[in-house]
Amino acid sequence: MLKLDDLAVARGGVTVLRGLTLRVASGEALILRGPNGAGKTTLLRTLAGLQPPAGGAFDLSPDTVAYAAHADGLKSTLTVAENLEFWSRIYGGPGIHAALAALDLTALVRRRAGELSAGQKRRLGLARLLVTGRPVWLLDEPTVSLDVASVALFAAAVRAHLAHGGLAVIATHVDLGLPEAQVLDLEPHRARVIQNTGFDEAFA
Repeated sequence: MLKLDDLAVARGGVTVLRGLTLRVASGEALILRGPNGAGKTTLLRTLAGLQPPAGGAFDLSPDTVAYAAHADGLKSTLTVAENLEFWSRIYGGPGIHAALAALDLTALVRRRAGELSAGQKRRLGLARLLVTGRPVWLLDEPTVSLDVASVALFAAAVRAHLAHGGLAVIATHVDLGLPEAQVLDLEPHRARVIQNTGFDEAFA
């Protein structure tokens, strides 16, 4: 379970969100909504353990988290299979075949990541989630560069993850077909008074 208790988060040492209190159970998804600059990425980075909270607390061990940010995290000179095998070994997760099939990458296993289209790279970056074996997925605009068919593949992967007791926190404006997901509108939680936390992320 993910628990937020009056959590506040900051960007560049300035508090951007405060008063976040909620619970997300295993098997559930939380959709983050808000305009650009609302703090979605900052919240995800905090939950991933990449920066400390500006106030309050949350209960989530970094060892349970797989974080997919804007970068795909690929080595361009490695093949599709080699990239996934690397991440599987790093995390000690399952083999790569199910991940390749889920994101329609099987036919591309021998192609170097640097030779892939933007959408193919994104699918490969997202396939990393499936080889981590980690129960909590933190996803920042995961459908960028994906066509309609690829969005459907990814949404199916998320639903399968939830069905197996996983949890997902997703910053997205795209309908992923998760009707029972909680939706958190960040607008009411935006800090209206600038408050410097003293942490400027220079070494984060």
